[in-house]
Amino acid sequence: MTFWDTIIWEHTIRQWSTALAVAAGTFTALHFFRSLILRRLKHLAAREQLDVTDLLYSLVEQTKTLSILVLSLAAGSLFLGLARDESSWLEKTALVLLVLQVGFWLTVAIDYFVARRVQAGNRGDPTGAATMGALRQVLKFVVWAAVLLLVLENLGVSVNTMIASLGITGIAVGLAVQNILGDLFASLSIALDQPFVIGDFIEVDQYSGTVEHVGLKSTRLRSVSGEQLIISNSDLLSSRIRNFKRMARRRAVFTLNVAFSTPAEVLEQIPGWVREIVEGQEQVTFERAHFKTIGDFGLLFEVVYYLDTADYKRYMDVQQAVNLAVLRLFDRHGIKVAAPVQRVEVTGLRQSAEQPPEGLVKP
Repeated sequence: MTFWDTIIWEHTIRQWSTALAVAAGTFTALHFFRSLILRRLKHLAAREQLDVTDLLYSLVEQTKTLSILVLSLAAGSLFLGLARDESSWLEKTALVLLVLQVGFWLTVAIDYFVARRVQAGNRGDPTGAATMGALRQVLKFVVWAAVLLLVLENLGVSVNTMIASLGITGIAVGLAVQNILGDLFASLSIALDQPFVIGDFIEVDQYSGTVEHVGLKSTRLRSVSGEQLIISNSDLLSSRIRNFKRMARRRAVFTLNVAFSTPAEVLEQIPGWVREIVEGQEQVTFERAHFKTIGDFGLLFEVVYYLDTADYKRYMDVQQAVNLAVLRLFDRHGIKVAAPVQRVEVTGLRQSAEQPPEGLVKP
């Protein structure tokens, strides 16, 4: 019997030497490639400024040396011819470490995408950053909970029995905190979908105001009259939201009531005159002006135009200028604005009273 055939722990020295050489070679090669990839990615990131390069660098950097070591030992063990029980134990250990390594990679990916979302979507807003931070913690909790269950399953622990035993407790806790969790997930939905951001003017049901704060449980609005409105996030998302800040242009519709005594020749010219008035305003696109209908108190014209800005103050300035110009036009051509008339009949006496209109032009 030669030296290499000497048996130690049921394997020859030749087998041990081969296994150790394979393990050492695998560990050295993997560690070398890891360092090489890190240097290349670092150089590429400095030269081209690619976000995906930063992600790949973080993933490779987060690859644990222990994972590489266990993988190398598993490769070397193939040359030992281990028994079934020994091989099964080593496979379980390698699988557990692989699951843990995947957990580390997913944690890095979550940090990367949440950080990008904060920079791109919230633009440094502290409220949005806090909400996305909460989302990051929730996602990490889900990842590591799944990792823990997989590890226990591979170690022979009955996960189904554990989940069943916690079921009643989980239901009780869920019922107790369902409102809080509803607001929390609504906050995460707002952070991800972004139906509005800080500074937007929104309308929720009969309430409206400027968004000042988006928290984990509630959103705060500053109303036009000055008071602060606090609405829970779950109620907010279950309502219809109108976001006026994202209005690119404003559509304006107003009507004109002309007296029945106005001649048909004049009625034919009113749409053209009104069009000239509207087109004479800045940042305005005229759409139409029509003799719409014969109303109860007069002849109704409808005028529609678009203001190329969402500024409400600018809209009111334009509408005021149009109203004054229409007033001067009617005065110049002797056109009377229709006034609603009320008739009161008394036995033996008929009396009519005219109620003056509230305004010449009704926007």
